[in-house]
Amino acid sequence: MGFIFNGISSQSMNVKARLTSWQASPPLRNSFVSIPGKPGVADFGSDSAERVITVRCNIAPKHNLASLVGVLDGLAEWLDPDKGLKQLVLDDVADRYFTARLQTEVNCERLIRSAGAFDLNFVCPDPHAYALTDEGFTLTQAGANAVTRSKGNTDSLPVFLLKGTIPSGASTYVSLKTNDEELRVIGALAAGETLVIDSGLVTAKVVDGTGETLRNGLPLLQELNFPILRKGANSVTITAIGATFTELQIQAKSRWR
Repeated sequence: MGFIFNGISSQSMNVKARLTSWQASPPLRNSFVSIPGKPGVADFGSDSAERVITVRCNIAPKHNLASLVGVLDGLAEWLDPDKGLKQLVLDDVADRYFTARLQTEVNCERLIRSAGAFDLNFVCPDPHAYALTDEGFTLTQAGANAVTRSKGNTDSLPVFLLKGTIPSGASTYVSLKTNDEELRVIGALAAGETLVIDSGLVTAKVVDGTGETLRNGLPLLQELNFPILRKGANSVTITAIGATFTELQIQAKSRWR
């Protein structure tokens, strides 16, 4: 087993790596409140905390300590946390990626014949793993459309890319209803423009045909009711009132807990 961090494999850095454990779900942050006179606690639910992935690593025997330190110098440059969060892919689960960086220092134990052993602790502020090859859907017909996610095991926060023409005015809009939750786009949107609605970042922008950002897209949304896709079957209903709908592309952002 090995891993790929920021597009570089552990094997190419002369490091052998393996997982010794796996979190079936990320750590929980529980919201409990103690109430005087009442046994136990009041439960106000939970959400997910950051995930920590520990990778056990070894460096094969070297001629001397200087050679071992040379490998570790390259490792320190490669995994420098000052470079920020990067994509982490584990060979044993190669269909998904995490966004991670080193959380703690790396202390290498010198073994016989100048071999090395150490742990790498990666922290993932977003505890979810995301499909390395995402699921995408293109809808070109108004009305009810079926969208079925097959990857992941939890709800996803998709990116919607809407094309069409929507004149300015309170009575002209395009309605995007995802599993009975409506997002109404009230314009104005011109031909050749695309409204990009990102549920994960909770943002929207209008771009041109080359992808260049033209303006903030949040004023085009009547309410900030960003869509969510469930694992499995979903319904996306598109209705155009006084407007022209051309196409809706969906990047599912399928993910695992």
